[in-house]
Order: sequence, then structure tokens, then C-alpha cells
Amino acid sequence: MKVSDVAQMRRLDRSAMERYGIPEQILMENAGEAVYFVILSRFGIRGRRFVVFCGLGNNGGDGFVVARKIHSSAGAVKVFVLGDCGKFRGAAENNLEMARRVGLPVREIDSVDAVRHEVLHCDAVVDAIFGTGLMRQVQGLHRDVIACINSAGKTVFSVDIPSGVHGDTGKIMGVAVKADHTVTFGLPKIGNMLFPGYAFCGKLHVTHISFPPAMYEAEALKVQINLPPLLPARPQDGHKGNFGQVLFIAGAVGYFGAPYFAALSFLKAGGGYSRLAAPRSITPFIAAKGSEIVFVPQQETAGGSIALKNKSSLLELAEKMDMVVLGPGLSLDGETQGLAKQLAAQIRRPLLLDGDGITALSANPEILRGRQGGTVLTPHLGEMSRLTGLSTADIDERKVEVLQAAAKDLSAVVVLKGAHSLVGYPDQRVFINLSGNCGMATAGSGDVLTGAVAAMYGLGLPLEDATRKGVFLHGLAGDLAAAAKGEDGITAQDILEALSAALRLDRQGLDEEVHTRYFGPELV
Repeated sequence: MKVSDVAQMRRLDRSAMERYGIPEQILMENAGEAVYFVILSRFGIRGRRFVVFCGLGNNGGDGFVVARKIHSSAGAVKVFVLGDCGKFRGAAENNLEMARRVGLPVREIDSVDAVRHEVLHCDAVVDAIFGTGLMRQVQGLHRDVIACINSAGKTVFSVDIPSGVHGDTGKIMGVAVKADHTVTFGLPKIGNMLFPGYAFCGKLHVTHISFPPAMYEAEALKVQINLPPLLPARPQDGHKGNFGQVLFIAGAVGYFGAPYFAALSFLKAGGGYSRLAAPRSITPFIAAKGSEIVFVPQQETAGGSIALKNKSSLLELAEKMDMVVLGPGLSLDGETQGLAKQLAAQIRRPLLLDGDGITALSANPEILRGRQGGTVLTPHLGEMSRLTGLSTADIDERKVEVLQAAAKDLSAVVVLKGAHSLVGYPDQRVFINLSGNCGMATAGSGDVLTGAVAAMYGLGLPLEDATRKGVFLHGLAGDLAAAAKGEDGITAQDILEALSAALRLDRQGLDEEVHTRYFGPELV
């Protein structure tokens, strides 16, 4: 499913009216009816008491439609407007008039005290205060009403997006409604899909409000939910060489875990042959845990990292591989960082850069731009800051935009890791991944991701698809681990061990409940 930003949705609304002749009144009616349907099917209406809060824009107009339909189904409903009803225009004004004509009580309020009793004694609240266009911090009456809604403990249905959530970033603008259900219109907005806004939406539903498919599936919409392709069938007569041979150049004294997790996760996720080039002195310790890995011990710097003198042999070995992973636990030693730059420039196989490998290349992005063979980068927010020269705060405010620019500029597939990781392609497509949980914010988790991505490539997916698939399976493995042990206690080892179960589930086909969780909002 595609995802839009606020400006794109405004253009879609305008196109629906101007190109397809769908009046604004019908669009608003369809939006309100979808919210009504969710309330009816998920909560019930007859004999129940509802409070509907309406702001002064079209979101408030949608709220009037919802209130009218609740009233028509024998629900008791009261409507409160946060401001002057004389400011409504167009379809919103028409729906206000219809609400009044059917006998709905519509009251303007200027204090939360006027509604506190009603909220405490209703069965459910409909939040139609702000839409997706909110650009300022929520203050005054609006802040007080949102706080009242959140403290009342009632079931809450939000219209388009929970009021107070920024439509393009998911950021909370001071305070936001904590909804149980959110019905968004046309397409999900980026703010519906990214944290923290995603967590405020509750169960997310979407209605196309009578948009034709040509609009909501348009090529110009570059952001979508990560629905990775199916893996090729595993050939019954295959040998380890059929399932990918990957060289991991990783590790240093003091960094034993990163190379281990990266190289072994490749095997746990279905890969065939995992070679680990790590400093000679740490190889026996890693081998004690991961004896399935094939080791290529490397000469060391004085500080215990991989020395530059290994360059020729590493390049020779890389030529025999299907893919190379460079960076997990590599260290920031100057000599080793120089080696990483030279290897990245000369390796002709697909290359995945993570951790210290990204740091090594961040000062010389021209190396990445000139690479042949395909490049994948898996930065967290701090590494993305080094790659782009932007502050982490700036990136966090404009994740999708920054990712699109970086992937295009570096001619690379870029995974911006975090809650709902984003996968960006050089053609500016971005995929929002919904698997995973906060328990995965633990040391070594990113190294498991590198192995999972490499395994998907080894199993036969093209590099771009393999990256999306690896990100999804890594998150699914984390969810399986959390289900078994709880989010607080899972480690990278737990995620690694769950990879094979995640792969099995994916191959078998996810059941409807799991599919809905990971692959987007429910269509109304």
C-alpha cells in the first residue's frame, strides 16, 4: 500500500474533484461514513453515548458526518466545536447545517470545563479536532480538550490522524490524542506510519473515499509499506554454494560479538557459505561460538584491528564471493579505516557497509558514488548524520526526505535503522517496514540485520529486494523473540536464533492476523 505526505494528499483531493468530478461533499461523506462503519463494526452504536469534538477545518466537517450517521443509527451523540461555527466553509459548513437540521445538539465551547462531565459519562469519543495539516504546537483550549480525552479512559476514534500528530513526521506537537482506532482517508499518511504517531493511532484503517486506483497507486507516490517479494523456492538438490557465499570483513580486539552475529546470522537466515575475515587473535574466541563459520584469520595492526597489508588477499577472495559485508566491529583505527576505503573502492561484488565501514566512507562519499556492483548501507541515525552532514535532529524531523536524497546521491540502497526502519532506493522509492519492536534496540541487533540481508541475496533475490526482505525478516525474528521472552530481555543472540523460525513462517505464508499487522492498515 502506498503512503502519502500531506501535500500529496491535498493534490489527490484536488485531482479527485477537478479531474474526476467527485464533489468535495461526496469525499467528505465517504470519509465520515468510513469512520461510522468502523465504529459500528468494532464498537456498536445503538443505545450508546458519544461525544464528537470538531475543529474548524474539514476534519471537523468529517466529524459532523460521523455524528449524523451515529444519530441515524440510534446512538446518543453530542457535538462540541472548538471555536466559532461561523468560520466553517464549503462542505464542512454544509455538513454542520445538516447536523443541526436532523436535530443534533452542536455547541461551541471555550473551556474544557464545559465538556468534562460529558466526556466522563459517554461511552466513546470521536476526535475530529485537527487533521493532517497541523503545523504548530497544540495549546490552550485544544490542549486542554485533548488532555481531557486522554485522561477519561474512553474508547477513542480519531478522524484521519490523532489530533496533535504531525501528518508528515509522526511527531507529537506538544500533546496528541491517544486513539483506539484511526480511520485515515485516501491513503495512510507518513505521520500515521512513523513513530511516535503510529503508536497513537491504535488500530489503523484506511478508506480510499472513492478515489480510483489510478490515483492511489500512482507512480509519483514514492513511499509505501514494505511488502517484500516471496523468496525463490529452495532447490531440493542444491548445495551450499547455491545459497550464497558471503565474505564478512569485520571485528577487532574488543569487538568479538559484531563479526560473530553478522557471519552466523547469514547461515541462520538460510545462507550457504559464510567466510569471516577477522583479526587472527580473536578468531579462536569467535570460533568457539560459531564453528559453522569458515574463518580467514587476518594480520593485525598494533591495536588489534585488521591491517592494511591484508588488502590484496581480501580483494582476491572477494572476487570469488557473491557478496561482501564490510564494517561490523571493524574499529576506528586509522589504518583499518583506510583499508575499508580502499576495499570499498575496489571490490566489484555487491557490498554491504555497516557500522565502522559506514564511518570510514562517510568522509569520502565519492567512493560510494563510483562503485560498481551495487551498494547497501545500513546506518542508524548517528551514522546517517555522518553520511549526510546533517544533525540527527534534522534527520529525525525529515527522515523520508533525507533518506531519498541520500540514496539517490550515493547510488545505494540505504536502510535507515530504527523503529519502523526505512529502506530507500536510488530511484527515491522508500519502504516503511512494520516488523520489529523496541526490544531490538540492543547491542548486536544491527549485525544480525547485515547477515539477514546478505542471506536473502544468497537465496536468490535481487539486491534491492533482498534488502527489504532482510529488514522484514530481521524484524519478524525480533518479534518472535519478544513474544517468547519479552521485549525487555531479548538480545542479539535471541534475534539470531529466531531467524530460522521467521524464515519458516515467511515461506509457509503469514496468517491473516500477522499479515494485517505487518502489511498495513485495514481497508474500509
